[in-house]
Amino acid sequence: MPAIPEPRSRDAVYGLAAVDSRGRVADHAVLRALGWTPGTRLAIRETHHLLIIQTDSHGVFRVTKQGHLRLPAPVRHCCDLRPGDRVLLTAEPARGVLVVHPPAVLDDMVADCHSRLLGGDLA
Repeated sequence: MPAIPEPRSRDAVYGLAAVDSRGRVADHAVLRALGWTPGTRLAIRETHHLLIIQTDSHGVFRVTKQGHLRLPAPVRHCCDLRPGDRVLLTAEPARGVLVVHPPAVLDDMVADCHSRLLGGDLA
């Protein structure tokens, strides 16, 4: 009989979204989990090829009127994000943080996981 998975111990909310030609991504469930509404001011920083986004009363970025998150061109370029790329959005409500995982980071995470499970290098 298969093992029953442990109950979740985190309150993270996940979403997948495509980056459009203007750098917008939208997943209303993820933004709602963070309590971010149109006009919410944000700070965006890159670390380890991930985008870390938090509210900031002096932030120059905002949730759009349509409830989208707009990733500015310099931010997209540093993570090699292009229109049509799908990103994993991870809301961490307890911390008030949104982490954006670009495809290259997802490739590494999945390859590492699969390598451990299936044995051998999958690259």
